[in-house]
Amino acid sequence: MTEITDLMLKEKDPGKLDVSKISAWVFDLDNTIYPAHQSLFPRVASRMIEWIEKNFNLDRKKAEELKNRLFLEYGTTINGLSSEYAVDPEDFLSYVHDIDLSDLSYDEELDLGIRALPGKKYIYTNGTVLHARRILEAFGIEHHFELIFDIFASNHLPKPAMRPYQDFLIKSKVDPKKAVMIEDMARNLQPAAELGMKTVWLMADHSWAKKGATEPYVHFIAKDLKQFLSMVKQGLTY
Repeated sequence: MTEITDLMLKEKDPGKLDVSKISAWVFDLDNTIYPAHQSLFPRVASRMIEWIEKNFNLDRKKAEELKNRLFLEYGTTINGLSSEYAVDPEDFLSYVHDIDLSDLSYDEELDLGIRALPGKKYIYTNGTVLHARRILEAFGIEHHFELIFDIFASNHLPKPAMRPYQDFLIKSKVDPKKAVMIEDMARNLQPAAELGMKTVWLMADHSWAKKGATEPYVHFIAKDLKQFLSMVKQGLTY
């Protein structure tokens, strides 16, 4: 049996995921490869606020308000800082992604779950290759991924802008009709679905992450990546 029908938690029936026809799996990074409750991204967010505090001479509250406004208006904080204040993305991102990962270790369940997926695996992130590699290496799963497509590869145009998705497909040579994209931000799945991919939303508590979760471009929903991988594994014939 290769069709997974109980993977989704949506009230409507989004159809079936025929794993035998999937040749590419496209993963977001933050709050996707690891669950939000692991609190890695808040470490990045904290350093964003610190950077804004220091460089704009603001107190922490005002720095956080600026960060949040730019994120909501521009898709990423750095996109807003670049657009409104001509901030150098490399300087900002190298600072904010320098987070402590000493508490992370090899995750066998994640490693085996990703390995069990048929086809090639990719990372498509609004972060950087360096940040992605550090996270993937910490969990012991970097070897699974063919390509990390980051904010520099997208010419600083963040998801859900359509052009970077098209650029990703060209660079990776992925056939969207044989691909699945997995994200914690529902709205970022719309371009993927429009290009022909199947989509999986990993449930998030933040309102901005939930936005779009009931839209038809979200085909499947899972609690987190490990639940999704477990359900795929249960549906596969070895």
